Amino acid sequence: QVQLVESGGGLVQAGGSLRLSCAASGRTFSTYAMGWFRQAPGKAREFVAAEKWSGSTTYYADSVKGRFTISRENAKNTVYLQMDSLRPEDTAVYYCAAKKTPGVLVLTTQQVDYWGQGTQVTVSS
Repeated sequence: QVQLVESGGGLVQAGGSLRLSCAASGRTFSTYAMGWFRQAPGKAREFVAAEKWSGSTTYYADSVKGRFTISRENAKNTVYLQMDSLRPEDTAVYYCAAKKTPGVLVLTTQQVDYWGQGTQVTVSS
């Protein structure tokens, strides 16, 4: 089984930055389509960002475009989410996600093959 472990969450003030990491196991990590989702209290889990593979197509939710950046470092089997200009409405548990097929973008929860356990991000005003 593929294991995904998120880290890097925490408490920051509005306008601050955080860099989330998702460390993954698996020989074929570089071929996985990867994504980030988040879930706020009382709300459904929603799409944040996705990448097919290193140097490939990326896609972002409208709410985070221009502020968040997804990237990966294959040598470390790790995917990152750089979050800048954070807002209180970004407060949520953030989850990394993987799909075996690299030719698609992971845009919905139904597409996900593997989930991490999540890391809390809290943005204060």
